[in-house]
Amino acid sequence: MEVPLQIVYSNLEPTEAIEAKIREKVAKLERYYSRIISCRVVVEASCKRHHKGNLYHVSINIGVPGGEIIVNRESEKDHSHEDLYVAIRDAFKAARRQLEDFARIQRGEVKRHEVPPHGRVVKIVPEKDYGIIETPDGREIYFHRNSLVDGVLEKLEIGTEVRFTEEMGEKGPQASTVRIVGKHHPVG
Repeated sequence: MEVPLQIVYSNLEPTEAIEAKIREKVAKLERYYSRIISCRVVVEASCKRHHKGNLYHVSINIGVPGGEIIVNRESEKDHSHEDLYVAIRDAFKAARRQLEDFARIQRGEVKRHEVPPHGRVVKIVPEKDYGIIETPDGREIYFHRNSLVDGVLEKLEIGTEVRFTEEMGEKGPQASTVRIVGKHHPVG
């Protein structure tokens, strides 16, 4: 780490055992991801009176190249966090998961989900059971009545936004699995 580990205590006295546990957890993070620039850990005991005892809250800010990883989960209702070591363990587990995600993104291992092709209905020919969709890049895609999912050709209107699966038909590109874009099927 370029910047030394910083441990801050709030509403509790620091002890060697707490500091040792935090240093051990940070060392494990560094073995997993060696490019950590800085790490700040805040250990806080709630000063509110609870029926079963004090709850502990541990937040972690990790500086990494090009960003920051922040773990700051509320544990107000998690009575397992009446044990400081459980609160530390849970915070560092969350930090490791976020570091894993960050490392995967940096390595380019995160799958990017492509937006399905979409467009607007520009022509409907109900007597011949087909229509035409125009894509944002101006291409025209044929679709048949049987390609509509959860829809009836007669309910479509010119300008209706749809998404679809494109395939090559006998006479050029055609759409299958045509879905009307609505509240539950946004484009993009």
